[in-house]
Amino acid sequence: MIFGYTEEQFAQFFLTYGVGAFIVFMLFIIGHLAWQSKAGKFGTFVLFLGLAVGFTGFLAKLVLQWYLEK
Repeated sequence: MIFGYTEEQFAQFFLTYGVGAFIVFMLFIIGHLAWQSKAGKFGTFVLFLGLAVGFTGFLAKLVLQWYLEK
């Protein structure tokens, strides 16, 4: 038990909300990187496209888990 929660509950919370918060944080990091490197419109698009592919995979995992548990 960690803070009154089971290990499974603790892991589920951080895998859902922790990874989501990390993705939002990466938005700021990539935006700052694109601004500092003067990547331009296309370069910035490519940087955010790479993040969007990972983000889509994370959302697909959540949708599949919800569908399989339903």
